[in-house]
Amino acid sequence: MEQQLPATEITALLGRGTQFEGKLHFEGRVRIDGVFKGEILSEDTLVIGDGAEVHAEIEVATVIVRGGIVHGNIRAKNSIEIHAPGKMVGNLHSPSLFIDRGVEFQGSCRMDAVEEKAAVRSTPSGTKPASGSATSGGGTGGSGTGGTSASRA
Repeated sequence: MEQQLPATEITALLGRGTQFEGKLHFEGRVRIDGVFKGEILSEDTLVIGDGAEVHAEIEVATVIVRGGIVHGNIRAKNSIEIHAPGKMVGNLHSPSLFIDRGVEFQGSCRMDAVEEKAAVRSTPSGTKPASGSATSGGGTGGSGTGGTSASRA
């Protein structure tokens, strides 16, 4: 069985005063306190610290925003937490969402299971994708979702 990290252990850090542009793929827990622009993908936890500035499309298991500014869309398989004094500009998609009092949030949120992108794009051989449209209750009216909805078999 895979060894679990303590809840507070960080496996990598992009510290204050650093800048990075590109694609970030990681395992474990990564904390960003500097400036990041690009794309972030992981099956683990991303922590965005106070003072960070992130312009990215983010797809991870868990995102914890401890402050700083995030511009871009977040898809989290497990949960998204945004704590004050954080600022979020973009769309959120996760089955669990926490937004602290004092957080600035501009965008839409969708709270249901996040499907794997590869699974959404492909269908099993010999089957046809469902046609028509479906909506889930309590949604945001579809604004800003950019075609992220999928039919369930």
